[in-house]
Parts: sequence; structure tokens; C-alpha cells
Amino acid sequence: MPSPEIASRDRLIVALDLPSVAAAEAMVARLDHSVTFYKIGYQLAFAGGLPLVAKLADNGKKVFIDLKLHDIGNTVARGVESIAKLGATFLTVHAYPQTMKAALEGRAGSNLKILAVTVLTSYDDDDLRAAGYHLGVSELVETRARQAQEIGVDGLVCSPEEAASLSNIVGDRLRLITPGIRPAGASTGDQKRIMTPSRAITAGADYLVVGRPILEAADPKAAAEAIVTEIAQVSVR
Repeated sequence: MPSPEIASRDRLIVALDLPSVAAAEAMVARLDHSVTFYKIGYQLAFAGGLPLVAKLADNGKKVFIDLKLHDIGNTVARGVESIAKLGATFLTVHAYPQTMKAALEGRAGSNLKILAVTVLTSYDDDDLRAAGYHLGVSELVETRARQAQEIGVDGLVCSPEEAASLSNIVGDRLRLITPGIRPAGASTGDQKRIMTPSRAITAGADYLVVGRPILEAADPKAAAEAIVTEIAQVSVR
């Protein structure tokens, strides 16, 4: 089960997958106090959004930088060293052992937490075979989770489908962050391994990343509040 000390509202991470800083700031203003945690990924980061990290942090928000770093060790370490100065809470890297070790080196002396991405939630077994892997999704996720735990990163990004099995592997030593969250009745989009908010929390997820179901809602604030309410209604032991 997920850690009980995390407030229900803090478990929701809204993905600011928007084309400009202006659009992101407008969405943050619309969501107001209903959201405490935001994710900045490729689209917004490459549209000039990284300075928004400090601005959000200065306003009491938490920020998850989702860049899924993966390169030679020195490049990753130096990149993480720079990112650590922005004031973010989470940063993603791909769950390759050398990459995870380099990220931990780069964040030394900061409060930045490193999250390892196991297998992207848009991938299934066929996608892995096409990429040359001999393991299926579940086997590869578990292998990478064990490696991440041994290396000492702070959390895993995984499909909600894998949350229960990973909870059994890592216990409460690593946080589990799950994208691929879709409220009942929402479109699945390009995600293949999805789950509703309440089921994901029950399965063991600590944080839920939600983008389009909130960003594209007629009333984003109401959509966010509904998810927070659903999270709060789940019994966390």
C-alpha cells in the first residue's frame, strides 16, 4: 500500500503538457489551490518552461521535471547537477544502472529526488520485442525495479498495472509514481497500460500523474478536485 503520510492532494501531479509558458501559467491559475504538484516534461521544457520550476517552487508548489535522462554517465551527472539547482522535487532518468548511478552522483548535496522510469506506459510486449528486448513488460519492469532499489534511487515511474507487484518488491523504500491514469469514462489516448485513480492508489501507487483528463476538461479545477476526492476516499492502511 502507498505511504499514508502523503496528503491526498499532494498525490495528484498534474502534467503541464502545454505548448507555451503562458498556457502553463494560465492553467496553473485556473487550477489555483486544487493542485499542489506539477510535472514539466519535454513539450513545456523545450518551449522555455524550465524557469517556471523556480517560480512554481517559490509559490509553494512542488515540481516534477520529467526529462527521462539517459546518456553517458558524465553527461547525466553534470546535467542532473544543473537541474538540481532549479528547486524541483523529482527528476526522471531511464532505469539503466549506469544512468541511475550517475544521476545520484549529480544530485549530491541537493534535495532533488531521482525517479527511475521502468518501461514507458505506451509500451506493451510487442513494442519491447520490436525494440530487441527478450523480456516482456512485467519481467523487464521487475528487473529494473530491483536494480533501482539496489542502486538507491528514490522512486520508480511505472504503469499502475505494475504498482502492486512492485510494492511487494520495494516495499516502502521507493515511491511509486504512475502515469497512465484515466478517470472512469475518460479517453485512453495513446496509453496502453492504464487504471482509474482509486484503483491505482489501492494497487500501491504513491503519486498519480494526470494530464489530458484535467487539461482538456471543460472545468479543469473541478476535474482535479474530483480526482483528489477519489484518492481521499481510498482507504490507505
